[in-house]
Amino acid sequence: MKMTAPNNGGSIFSHAVVIGVGLIGGSIVRCLRREGLVQRISGVGRETANLERAEQLGIIDDWSHDLAATVASADLIILAVPMGAYAQIFSILNVALPAHAIITDAGSTKSHAIAMAEIHLPNHIDRFVPAHPIAGTEQSGVEASFDSLFQGRRCIITPHAKMSDDALSRVYQIWQATGSVLIEMSAEHHDTLLASVSHLPHLAAFALVNGVCETGKQQPYDPFEFAAGGFRDFTRIASSSPAMWRDIALSNRQALLQTLDGYQQQLTRIRNAIEHEDGDALLGMFTSAKEARDQWLKTYGEKQ
Repeated sequence: MKMTAPNNGGSIFSHAVVIGVGLIGGSIVRCLRREGLVQRISGVGRETANLERAEQLGIIDDWSHDLAATVASADLIILAVPMGAYAQIFSILNVALPAHAIITDAGSTKSHAIAMAEIHLPNHIDRFVPAHPIAGTEQSGVEASFDSLFQGRRCIITPHAKMSDDALSRVYQIWQATGSVLIEMSAEHHDTLLASVSHLPHLAAFALVNGVCETGKQQPYDPFEFAAGGFRDFTRIASSSPAMWRDIALSNRQALLQTLDGYQQQLTRIRNAIEHEDGDALLGMFTSAKEARDQWLKTYGEKQ
């Protein structure tokens, strides 16, 4: 793909604004600064302490709580906020953003992102290129960001009918600068895939921790006192941002409901086998799951 960019003395963007300077947003602009693609980086968010720390670390050059004023001179917008904030932010960008500015995001549900852009960002929807880097940790905040977060990890681009080729070309440069491996697919396909391999595991982890809490209320001891490596590994992602995952669950509602139904069916099969003391059924289910996971690790595990 041929890339086009303005001549800004080596940079391809003169002023980038990252909305949400946390793990993802902070890591993206760390990469852009490292690669020299942006002359100036501004941060916008709600928490003053986090923004001040981002400036102290040299991740951003300046910050503000005033989104409209900050984006007035921007030619690149990076949106790294919970899905529930898209409508409000897009409404502000729609009237405050320069016509030539490019917009990309890192949201986990792409059909919702595009739908919000169609409603609230009609003046700039041709400049919006939805993206989702498949990377992260259970940590949050700018202190958790680092410039190798996306290295070798997949980043899914979900083009839409109103998007310009120029915007797509420039956004490719942004995500390639992070070290991501880029893949294009439809928003619908993305949301179905991520519901099963990303969104459902988080819900399962939240549910398991809550279940143990409820069990503990009925016991004379604290079950967490006896939790070891298996519990820690399975529930690591339950330490993720509750607000972010609430928004993901609601914004990918239909695909996630179907995935939850399938998961519930598997749990029911296991429960029935235990109830009826059907060891052969349990062994068959556990063996097929082990073989599938082992094959995943053999084929893809080192790339994850």
